[in-house]
Amino acid sequence: MSRRSRPEGELEGEYDERFAAVAQALAGYLDEGDTGGSVAVYVDGEPVVDVWGGYADPARTVPWSRDTVACVFSVTKTMTALTVLLLADRGELDLDAPVAAYWPEFAVAGKGGVLVRHVLAHTAGLPDWDGPVAELVDWDAATRRLAALTPQWEPGTAAGYHSLTQGYLLGEVVRRVTGRSIGDVFASEVAGPLGADFRFGLPEGDDPRLALAVPPPGRDDDYVAGAAAADAPATGGTPIRVRDANGVAWRRALVPAAGGYGNARSVALVQSVLAGGVPLISEAAVARAWEEQYAGVDRVLGMPVSWGLGYGRFGGMRGWGGWGGSLVMIEPAQRTVVAFVTNQMREPAEDTRGLEVVMSALAR
Repeated sequence: MSRRSRPEGELEGEYDERFAAVAQALAGYLDEGDTGGSVAVYVDGEPVVDVWGGYADPARTVPWSRDTVACVFSVTKTMTALTVLLLADRGELDLDAPVAAYWPEFAVAGKGGVLVRHVLAHTAGLPDWDGPVAELVDWDAATRRLAALTPQWEPGTAAGYHSLTQGYLLGEVVRRVTGRSIGDVFASEVAGPLGADFRFGLPEGDDPRLALAVPPPGRDDDYVAGAAAADAPATGGTPIRVRDANGVAWRRALVPAAGGYGNARSVALVQSVLAGGVPLISEAAVARAWEEQYAGVDRVLGMPVSWGLGYGRFGGMRGWGGWGGSLVMIEPAQRTVVAFVTNQMREPAEDTRGLEVVMSALAR
């Protein structure tokens, strides 16, 4: 396979000549002013693009290196979903079972009918985190709060993006089933076997290679997450600021919906499990993951969605993106995974970078 190293601009890494447009896309974003980022494409479980460039710090003094990692925010949900799907594939939990079957305290306040698959598909009726930001980094406090909530709609009948709550709900099910945190299960059962440099939370020893999130141009560290649709309805959830996500407490905590750390290489490698490239999960489990659970307007995002089991469905593609722009997409027919990880945030309603990278990879 033909490869080039040190491609366009200031990028580092390698890519197959057939995918030159992918490297050019990242180089273009850096030329336009983005701080830093990485892009990877895997086909049949093998890398055909692995490039990175720019800077890991807002002051632009530390180059983005091969091993730089960033918080990928809601791309983390795909890692959480894969962990749950893997356990289900092994018969350790049932996606059609009530959450309360594993977590009895959860059954109160009308939640007895919430199924594990409802949580994966954002139809559980528990989309809003209404507690203090400080509780997000306290697992027991977070799960106690969620166990006491009343669903906002009859579970399974509507969808509303569970931006932060999904990770705690699924993570507590995993903890009750395995006796281990979802971060530990992911590390030992997914990242470890694959040799993937992705983790939930970041240990202190990895701080030197962390690329902190950089707010969109004209914004400061009080910038908060917003919906992709500019006219999305207001949410009752507690806003998370860039300064919160860049803080030490956040990076040390287990936040399975939005606190994963990696780069494009590790994200694409892990999600290759669902593209037929890595035999970690059965074909039947993958097929079920792609089945549509809900189609319609998402009450939180304010736009039409099609949800599978933990993944958005976009025509023939499956995947999800994160606050600030990071994204992963799986194209099962082409057995291809495309990942874009960046520390440069842009306004969600105006950010097309991830989609452009995906299209450049699939248009070869």
